[in-house]
Amino acid sequence: MELIAKYHVETDLPIKKAAEAIAAEQSTGTWTEVQGSDNPLAARVIFAEGTEVEIGFPEELFEPGNIPQYLSVVAGNLFGLGSLKKVRLQDVIFPESLMQVHKGPKFGIEDARRILDVHHRPLVGTIVKPKVGLNPKGTAAVASAAVRGGLDLVKDDETLTDQSFCRLIPRLEAVMDSLDKVEKETGKKAFYAVNVTTGADQILERAEEAVDHGANMVMIDVLTSGFSALEVLSRNINVPIHVHRTMHGAFTRDKAHGISMLVISKLVRMTGGTNLHTGSYMGKMAGETEENDLCRDALREEWHGLKRVFPVASGGIYPAKVHGNLDGYGIDCIVQAGGGVHGHPDGTTAGARAMVQAVEAWQKKIPLKEYAKDHKELETALKYWGS
Repeated sequence: MELIAKYHVETDLPIKKAAEAIAAEQSTGTWTEVQGSDNPLAARVIFAEGTEVEIGFPEELFEPGNIPQYLSVVAGNLFGLGSLKKVRLQDVIFPESLMQVHKGPKFGIEDARRILDVHHRPLVGTIVKPKVGLNPKGTAAVASAAVRGGLDLVKDDETLTDQSFCRLIPRLEAVMDSLDKVEKETGKKAFYAVNVTTGADQILERAEEAVDHGANMVMIDVLTSGFSALEVLSRNINVPIHVHRTMHGAFTRDKAHGISMLVISKLVRMTGGTNLHTGSYMGKMAGETEENDLCRDALREEWHGLKRVFPVASGGIYPAKVHGNLDGYGIDCIVQAGGGVHGHPDGTTAGARAMVQAVEAWQKKIPLKEYAKDHKELETALKYWGS
């Protein structure tokens, strides 16, 4: 068995030569002949044509369970090879021997739905706005206003952790107290994804402390923290994990160089995320339809028995952008709006209701403008932001 890595390669070399250079650099090769070069651990070129390359790496080349080591092989020094103008890691097909040591999400789509008792519609979420600057009491006020409007999830911004102006535990306690009050009054349950991102030596302790103080979901900035940090959390804490992809654009944005969002999606599912920001079909963070489709399927289709993961559409979304995202992602997704909730002329609760109403219109296959005639919050949103 072998791990298969698929690359897009741009080079002046014949593509077969470029593929051989990648295979050598990432397995047993060096710049000059050395003793023992005829090595059974050498990678092989499976396919090389046009700008597309597939390399097979022997499974023995990998330490099972060591995600950083996997990436050092399939996404390592090859990016610095002078003979290659551009290289993009497009996909990785993992052998069963590596997959079986990764348990995937402890909480998947079905588990999150069960906790919320929401089973037959997309989930709707928001980011607390302003991104930073609120104190714990202010954060709680925004969160409770959003949930009163019908939202299922409220999350911290990716830049908010445990700064002096809004300490994590006081913020968490204030938000959870406010959400408990909303639930008692209305019956509405919601997640609060508190951002526990920190250094590798502290992240598990921070997450455990958050859970001890009532957290019902934690959030991690996976690319700045590392996939291994996510896996440690998934294996050791007993709440769902919301995964933010901040920094991804540094290597996913160039479609000819870097690492694809598909690879990140697979790694997040392997290491235990419940929700993952994957890009939107409509919005300021809109990605290419084909790549969104690939990420969606990688998170939700049957894959080595791992639980399914919610794709999250987020970034510049407001009610008029809901249908385009739900057409792409379907029911099993989270559609998330920040300014598209809190910027509503009538406030956060009205903005939340407008987003929920947009989802209802999509499910009922009723045009937004028609549905808005009987739903004032949606009508106001369409007049304010456009339809």
